Amino acid sequence: MNVRKLAEPSPAAIARADRQRLAAEEGERAIADVERQAIEVRTNMARLRGLREAKEVADAALAATLPPLVTRNRQRKSQR
Repeated sequence: MNVRKLAEPSPAAIARADRQRLAAEEGERAIADVERQAIEVRTNMARLRGLREAKEVADAALAATLPPLVTRNRQRKSQR
């Protein structure tokens, strides 16, 4: 005859339940941290994109105001 006590869990069962609960809480914190970091990365990328686009516009405006560069052909020295 096998008699089980359902009212009192064993110490091993209590320890296992505690480990599972702690692992679940740590997993939730890790996921939240990864999501927070992803948001920070996207925000920084948007900021950098805006800076790059503003620089490109400023460089294009500066290039339009400067006179074109004149390149001179180099004369080769005669080889004797």
